[in-house]
Amino acid sequence: MNPEKCIGTHHPRWFGLALQALVILSKNEVQKCPSVELAAQLQSEPTQLRRILATLAKGDILETQEGRDGGYRLKRSADTITLADVYKVLQVSDPLSSGIKETAGTHPFGIEMKSIFCELTSEMDRSLVETLSKYTIGQLSHRAFSCESQRVDELKV
Repeated sequence: MNPEKCIGTHHPRWFGLALQALVILSKNEVQKCPSVELAAQLQSEPTQLRRILATLAKGDILETQEGRDGGYRLKRSADTITLADVYKVLQVSDPLSSGIKETAGTHPFGIEMKSIFCELTSEMDRSLVETLSKYTIGQLSHRAFSCESQRVDELKV
């Protein structure tokens, strides 16, 4: 087994930001939304968010339009985009998995343990992907915006 294959390429924070951006884009079938506007709503750094959005576009989750009237929008219905789709596109590295593997040394026992840890963390990742496959951006959007409308209604009372 190749231990290097067990390491993802993006920070776990990207996953949370990506999900939030996709939920915003799913609201009322947003036609286009610039990254600066998304970053403001998420209180996130625009450059980092653009990197995340570019990765999602390369993964066929988003469409992009450049220029003054450009922006991002969902490439398909929010109800068909699973959280696992987003996770796989981002190839998120799990700090727990990375932390476990980093404890193994370069001596023969450590090399064997790293191989074992890779198998274990691969199984953990499969389990995570299985769980994420059960949920869609549409479901998150419904929950997020129904909570938002309840808060607005409570403020009116």
